Amino acid sequence: MTGPPGATRPGASPEGSNGSRPNSAGEEPARSSEPADPAEARGDDAPAAAPERPTDADSGTDPDADAASGTDGGSAAADGAAADAGSAEEKSAGRNAEQQKPGKKAKDREKPRAGRQQPEATAEPAGAASEPSDGSSKRAPAEMRVPELHSGHKLARRYRLEECVTRLDGFSSWRAVDEKLRRAVGVHVLPVGHARARQVLAAARSAALLGDPRFVQVLDAVEEGELVYVVHEWLPDAVPLSELLAGGPLEPHEAYQLVNQLAQALAAAHREGLAHLRLTPSCVLRTGMGQYRIRGLAVNAALRGVTSEHPQRNDTEAIGALLYAALTQRWPYEEGAHGLPGTGSLDIGALVAPEQLRAGVHRGLSTLAMRALVNDGATASRQEQPCTTPDELCKAVASLPRIRPPEQAFTTPPPYPRTAYQQGSFAAPGVPGGAAPGSPAAVPGAEPPAPPALPGRTGKALKWGVSALLIAALGLGSWQIADALLKGEPVKEKPTKPVEGEDKPVQTGKPIKIQEVQDFDPESSDGREKPERAGDAVDGDPGTYWLTDKYLGHPTFGNLKSGAGLILDLGSTRQVSRLKVDFIGKTSASFLAAPKSVTNTPSSLGSFSKVTNGSGEHLTLKAKKPIKTRYVLLWLTKLPATDGGDYRGRVTEVQVLS
Repeated sequence: MTGPPGATRPGASPEGSNGSRPNSAGEEPARSSEPADPAEARGDDAPAAAPERPTDADSGTDPDADAASGTDGGSAAADGAAADAGSAEEKSAGRNAEQQKPGKKAKDREKPRAGRQQPEATAEPAGAASEPSDGSSKRAPAEMRVPELHSGHKLARRYRLEECVTRLDGFSSWRAVDEKLRRAVGVHVLPVGHARARQVLAAARSAALLGDPRFVQVLDAVEEGELVYVVHEWLPDAVPLSELLAGGPLEPHEAYQLVNQLAQALAAAHREGLAHLRLTPSCVLRTGMGQYRIRGLAVNAALRGVTSEHPQRNDTEAIGALLYAALTQRWPYEEGAHGLPGTGSLDIGALVAPEQLRAGVHRGLSTLAMRALVNDGATASRQEQPCTTPDELCKAVASLPRIRPPEQAFTTPPPYPRTAYQQGSFAAPGVPGGAAPGSPAAVPGAEPPAPPALPGRTGKALKWGVSALLIAALGLGSWQIADALLKGEPVKEKPTKPVEGEDKPVQTGKPIKIQEVQDFDPESSDGREKPERAGDAVDGDPGTYWLTDKYLGHPTFGNLKSGAGLILDLGSTRQVSRLKVDFIGKTSASFLAAPKSVTNTPSSLGSFSKVTNGSGEHLTLKAKKPIKTRYVLLWLTKLPATDGGDYRGRVTEVQVLS
């Protein structure tokens, strides 16, 4: 006997299937033309949005589909129950009335139950659409809720958010303004209940303690209320390596500077127990002075939950990938190419050396990139051992022959444009420059003609008049001198009157007592340069000295700043004529002085005026004429090299002379 139509309708199954079953041969019959998906039944043309609907945690099905299938299933069950009751009533027609009464009661009981199911089935899709069964649309716990952040929002009444740069995985990154110091900063913000909030705070505080100027400095790491935020430097003039590579591969000298500076910086970080683990082209910044700086040390990996059992190997491979991209403008991995075309996996049979991928690549840098990338014992040349740590990579870079920077191309300046009227003559037709054909000015490269003399009697009269005046003046002066000599009187000179308010110069060359000395480093993030040893430069003992920090790469403070020095306070305004300084190693320095009107210690380099400069181990910096000042600045601009391969300035003694 065939059942009611509701029992065989597609979608009657609670699981939302089309209700088809395999036939006896084990083959699945063709599906009904009626769409099983409620969205298709409604005619919605949004197939791409279907996978993102919340699903049931237990059954793994779509809540909307469950709601729809539940409605059909309820009606089908009611119809099936009614059909079964009807068939039972037909079969029991021959029975007595007492036996038929229970069947009728059951049928009567089924009708109101089916009637009660209909409102519940119609209300169920609305509830499923508004709140899925897995609870994915429920409100997040209080500790994971983040206050609404927007442009203009302030953190700690100091950091004003300006622009959201990244919003990912429960945290956001912003460009902000430090209203207290009036400078741009970067801020990472995440809720205090975030799973990685503690790791981010610990990583930020560890990176801040490193204090290496080759990394973008962490300025603050705070847990405040419902938020955890990390504040770091923002370099508006720096360009990410990803933008540099978008314009083409780097020159060999620039690529050498890149790998050298990155290897030295990460070697220093690993010595302090810190690793980056997410070194990408967007994390490497090139400043206007050619210095490469790394941002996100330890913090970027903590924000994304990245860990590693071999951090030194991972950072070394990242440097090799950056060098590979700088030489070829291609990324050595297929995954995460950062906007660059990939070249294949790291299999030695598939990865092509940069010198084979692009013509003109420096062979030493190509081999160095492969040594840093391949850490399984095989390299591109199969002769050099792989570099597994940043320290080994530093040694490999140092062993390369020197790569000279490219020479600047000289362009010939354009010829000077000649006007139609020049040197007192009009331009002749068809001749540029206003010269007549055949004249010297018409010849290319010839000197223009001299202006003509005054014509006629006026010129002659003027010439004789000027000559007569000169002769008369000479004669009068000679007569006065001769008359004075004959009378025996000395020639009197007019006395010069001193300028009112000008102080009479005192005797020069005497040492002036220095009342106070302090370090001066206005261009660094902390503003200090070994302040505890500043007094050793004026203690009269040549065995003690004040020294600067160590700088790598260049004697000009590693191209990080223009200099550092010492401020000498004389106690009051004094006359100063020279500055005597003794260094360890040949050092370049300048003698600067503040105006005599300044009574407080200056805080910026612009408050001083340059007097003179020099270079050597024993300098005497002498002013052209004595000056009046209270504050004298010894400003070091170029440092000598030390035995360790870095650069450091050391001042053993400094004297101020009147």
